[in-house]
Amino acid sequence: MTVSAQTSGTQTCVIGTEHTFDVAVAGTFTFHIDPVNLAAGDVLELRLYQIILTGGTRRVAYVQRYTGAQPTDDMIKISVPISNELTDAGSIRASMKQTFGTGRAIPYKVLKYA
Repeated sequence: MTVSAQTSGTQTCVIGTEHTFDVAVAGTFTFHIDPVNLAAGDVLELRLYQIILTGGTRRVAYVQRYTGAQPTDDMIKISVPISNELTDAGSIRASMKQTFGTGRAIPYKVLKYA
């Protein structure tokens, strides 16, 4: 199986802002983050969006919330896999949104499996 990064980097979160990472190719994807910088009082939400039909509306398919400092033995967070055959702009969208606390730098990547 071939695995490739569709997008990656470090996002410094702005409290209340949803930071998005779009994919416009067909495939199966996972969203990975390293929330090592989260601390007490921080809340981080991850979402995966999908468009079902060409020209359709993008809707949330997966959401997960993390609060406070994360345990060392479960640090890296990985979404459920999501598959899509569409190539519409943003047919798959991964996002992170820090809703409380101090804006933290979060390393991330969206991987494609083929």
